[in-house]
Amino acid sequence: MANDENPAPGLNFIRAIIEADIQAGKNGGRVHTRFPPEPNGYLHIGHAKSICLNFGLARDYQGLCNLRFDDTNPGKEDVEYVDSIMADVRWLGFDWADRLYYASDYFDKLYEFAEHLIRGGKAYVCDLTPDQVRQYRGTLTECGINSPCRERSIEDNLGLFRRMRAGEFPDGAYVLRAKIDMASPNLNMRDPVLYRIRRESHHRTGDRWLIYPMYDYTHPISDALEGITHSICTLEFEDHRPFYDWVLDNLPVPCHPQQIEFARLNLNYTVMSKRKLLELVEKGHVRGWDDPRLPTVAGLRRRGYSPEAIRAFAETVGVAKRESMVDMALLEHCLREDLNRRALRRMAVLRPLKVVITNYPAGKVEEVDAENNPEDPGAGTRKLPFAREIWIEQDDFREDPPRKFFRLSPGKEIRLKHAYYIRCDEVVKDGSGNIVELRCTYDPESRGGWTKDGRKVLGTSHWVSAAHAADAEVRLYDKLLSVPDPAAEKEEKDFKEYLSPNSLEILKGCKVERSLAAAKPGEYFQFLRQGYFSADPDSTPERPVFNRSVTLRDTWAKIEKSQREK
Repeated sequence: MANDENPAPGLNFIRAIIEADIQAGKNGGRVHTRFPPEPNGYLHIGHAKSICLNFGLARDYQGLCNLRFDDTNPGKEDVEYVDSIMADVRWLGFDWADRLYYASDYFDKLYEFAEHLIRGGKAYVCDLTPDQVRQYRGTLTECGINSPCRERSIEDNLGLFRRMRAGEFPDGAYVLRAKIDMASPNLNMRDPVLYRIRRESHHRTGDRWLIYPMYDYTHPISDALEGITHSICTLEFEDHRPFYDWVLDNLPVPCHPQQIEFARLNLNYTVMSKRKLLELVEKGHVRGWDDPRLPTVAGLRRRGYSPEAIRAFAETVGVAKRESMVDMALLEHCLREDLNRRALRRMAVLRPLKVVITNYPAGKVEEVDAENNPEDPGAGTRKLPFAREIWIEQDDFREDPPRKFFRLSPGKEIRLKHAYYIRCDEVVKDGSGNIVELRCTYDPESRGGWTKDGRKVLGTSHWVSAAHAADAEVRLYDKLLSVPDPAAEKEEKDFKEYLSPNSLEILKGCKVERSLAAAKPGEYFQFLRQGYFSADPDSTPERPVFNRSVTLRDTWAKIEKSQREK
């Protein structure tokens, strides 16, 4: 039979557990999961993996998945975050139907259960300071020490707890603690805190509550009240599992969910901590939670990532029991694989250099055929205007070319994509010696890349007609950090010192096909030889703005190929 360490072929260990439970008739064969984010920031790619896992399990086993907000920490939570999380889950392609819950929905029940624990001698009110609580807790090698408050009578504990709720004491004066075992080898079982006094307004309950439950207490009860069968958590909660079970074992809850832990996603060249992401946003290092340099779902969406690519990434990474670092190249590979099949091909000149075709009739405009996507014959073709003056990339010309430079240079020919062969005859410079224009001639018999004499050129350049192009702003995004993993660096620095100065380059005055001025966010394009792009939400027909989602070079595909060849 499959188990945690040796799942059946084709199953990860979580699916092996679920299938074994179904076979055994556990939970009546039901599968009910949940995604429980805290609304204290925007979701990132790690949360996306958890969303795909929890909703995916429910889908594949004909079960249910709840969306539940862990809103027990009012000082750091906001309705903005609630709205953004719901938008992200929907964008990723998942739906919680009528199963939207908040931990705050259960505040009354959580309080009743706390009194139940007190009456059963399982909880007590403690007046130790936070520093004293830490001191009394002990260490990994030394047992903790019982609080002097541990033997208070049930009546005194109930009275103090009710007075805490009534607001008779200042913040920090008392906490409610579980009475478990101060000698436990697991520090999480050494009388953990269940409730603390906190005079902060809650985004849903206002000022009704002056005490708030801790996450480790709230989480198992919320799971049980919702009928969750498999509570999927990240690995840092593994040591918390005994307390999860203790809470459920000592309360009259309707069911006892099973907590299962998996390794969280670690992605190189970026930041995966909500605290650090918040710091970047609040201190202005980025433009907001949806800055395309961030690994937030909102940032990836704005950058031009598709939900299909993120779901494919989550599936490829899979679930494991051991922490590991995932290469950003894999995420980029998943996006290329998705967009290559459906992104429309367009021509855009990011650093334009004017070309005047001197033997092309002035005033003449003809149309050439261009495919919209060679990977999708059903995408059809489009007409591109061709005229005497065009734009090409500055990098496609060298006045003094190096060896094996197959682009344009004095006296040399290139092929214009979908159009003609041109030869450079003259270089025009300004007073400072900068190249501002090329004067070329074209071969009228070479339309479509074919010539009567059968000659071929090695270089092909993209282009746009000068009279028919739209001006655009293009934002070239790269990795957020300059090193793969700041924690692995020998020199200890604040993570912000590793922010890459090359993470964003803004190009103005780019020349693009005129049709691109009407592009909308969520439409994907491959700019020939430049990468995959998407219109930014700031884009307008009068001022089109495009974000580069990913370059064309696929590092991960090369890594996979080299591994196969070994």
